[in-house]
Amino acid sequence: MSSTPLVSIIIPTYNHAHFLHEALQSVCDQTFSDWEVLVINNYSEDDTIEVVKVFDDSRIHLENFRNNGVIAASRNYGIGMARGEYLAFLDSDDTWFPEKLSICITMLEEGRDLVCHGLHWFGNRNERNQYYGPASRSTYDALLYKGNCIATSATIVRRGLVEAVGGFSESLEVVTAEDYHLWLKLAQAGVEMTFVERILGSYRFHATNAGTAIKQAKAVGYVVEDFLPKQELRNLREKARVRLRYGIINYGVGRSLQANRQFFAARPYFLRSLSLHPLYIKTYIALILNTFCIKND
Repeated sequence: MSSTPLVSIIIPTYNHAHFLHEALQSVCDQTFSDWEVLVINNYSEDDTIEVVKVFDDSRIHLENFRNNGVIAASRNYGIGMARGEYLAFLDSDDTWFPEKLSICITMLEEGRDLVCHGLHWFGNRNERNQYYGPASRSTYDALLYKGNCIATSATIVRRGLVEAVGGFSESLEVVTAEDYHLWLKLAQAGVEMTFVERILGSYRFHATNAGTAIKQAKAVGYVVEDFLPKQELRNLREKARVRLRYGIINYGVGRSLQANRQFFAARPYFLRSLSLHPLYIKTYIALILNTFCIKND
């Protein structure tokens, strides 16, 4: 295309040909058409290239790029190629509803910096609608101490802002939490984040396991450490907030394991969460449920 598209959609993929067709079709079905798609293919060994060719759409571009297991590298490669004023991220196993771009682009054109909408979760768990935000949870302080509240496949942001903070971190330590790292950098830079209380896409849930949950927790821990005040600068209040943050991380691991019916594996994480912050009410509730599930499993 000779004209410059308004939005660049970055889709990193690896051996997801069976999902990629749905993702691309959901983009082609958008009521807003001024876009380009950059499929960043990590040298897939399936039919990924053939899937892209089937669409025969000049707005869809496929680039082979070896990311060595770091999906952030693929996203950054796409950002480097992007021509649009806005960046939209879509994982190759997720999909969008037809009005997604139209609604989000309208809000960006009205002056917002980043827009995130709700997603319909489906897959190996019971289906549910997941909403993100609200704006009060997307400040730098709230993101750092209370956790992530933004979903990559639901987010559109001004390209210049992402470039200004250096894009996604490609550090091996933050793999699986590189999006959280980026949101923190954007929040730290004062980027205004807006949330749409509408379901405008679908997130395909893949069952987690102990290794995945623990790896995610470690990655989140590295991200948090990257932004927290250095140890010597922490006063008593700051130390309490840090303990709460790590309590939340352990709680999250326990919830992930428990949701995958790994009740015994989840229990130590709930207990560790309580030891770090005994006033975190959610952990008590989860621990009671865990005890009930162990007795009845």
